[in-house]
Amino acid sequence: MRFFFLCFIISIRAVPTYAQNDNTDWSWSGFVDAYYGYDFSKPVSGDRPGFLYNHSRHNEFNVNLALLRMKAKYDEAYAHIGIMAGTYAQSNLSAEPATYQHLYEAYAGIQINSKTALEVGLFGSHIGWESAISKDNWTLSRSMAAENSPYYLSGVKATYALSDRWTFAAVVCNGWQRIHRSSKNVTPAMGTQIVYKPSDRLTINYSTFIGNDRADSTRQWRYFDNTYAIWQVNSKLGITAGVDFGAEQKSRGSSQYYTWLTWAIITRYVLNDMWSVSVRAEQFMDKNQVIVSTGTAHGFQTAGLSANLDYAFTKQSVFRIEGRRLQSRDAIFSGDKSNLSVLSSLAISF
Repeated sequence: MRFFFLCFIISIRAVPTYAQNDNTDWSWSGFVDAYYGYDFSKPVSGDRPGFLYNHSRHNEFNVNLALLRMKAKYDEAYAHIGIMAGTYAQSNLSAEPATYQHLYEAYAGIQINSKTALEVGLFGSHIGWESAISKDNWTLSRSMAAENSPYYLSGVKATYALSDRWTFAAVVCNGWQRIHRSSKNVTPAMGTQIVYKPSDRLTINYSTFIGNDRADSTRQWRYFDNTYAIWQVNSKLGITAGVDFGAEQKSRGSSQYYTWLTWAIITRYVLNDMWSVSVRAEQFMDKNQVIVSTGTAHGFQTAGLSANLDYAFTKQSVFRIEGRRLQSRDAIFSGDKSNLSVLSSLAISF
């Protein structure tokens, strides 16, 4: 980890001289999300429920994400590198080899023409309306839909901007949120994305994923659709609505599938330049525990309500506090069916 940070700092310090020599444009940025959360279920381990990968520690001050990013551009070629630390990295990349667990992104790209770009490496997923950077999201915590679908992918991505309104993308990757393939026999996964922006106030997205996350000997195909719309009604009010549907074969070669469904609706209202509020309703239905394993009779069937209040000190810094209640059909929260939590965060980008 120290090696990565040292290389990053050296490269930043070298930017002015190097850029003058080879006409490469360099830039760097950063983000820190420090938080304190209290879970009224009082988990003994200090870890929040296992299906939550952000702000995952109970009753302690911690850092969810500390991120340093560097971008380099030379003519039509470019490269992005992001190095991270925090409980997000610990929770989300725990299954990856230690070599990769502090990589937020690492990819090279080329702008083939004014409409087409090709990127190869580790990059953000084309699925979902929320990212790992909390400051960019309407709610402080992530929706259950975001937490249980890929945040990142490793592979190749081609993007084609047909017009200002239509954008298309295709992805071939190592699997469902995987940098390192679990087996050399795992079949590569594929995905698509269609983004339609009929106006500056409305964005409609449809993304897909098709893949197998097991060795070929036990291959079970997974199909996943992600659909959402973001509507900025006016300068103050915005609405996001999204639904995910997934299906996975019950066994290799089977014509029967286990399915899951999740949806969320988020409303955000900007009071003024400093204050805003958001409310979210959501539900995740995974009876057969394809995505979230609970070991209970009815699987993972959970609904949630949350509300948060944001205060922006500047455009680069925001303090947020959120209350969230989750209700499950089974007692999955330290022996209870319901879970109440309060989360606060100070996030700064630079």
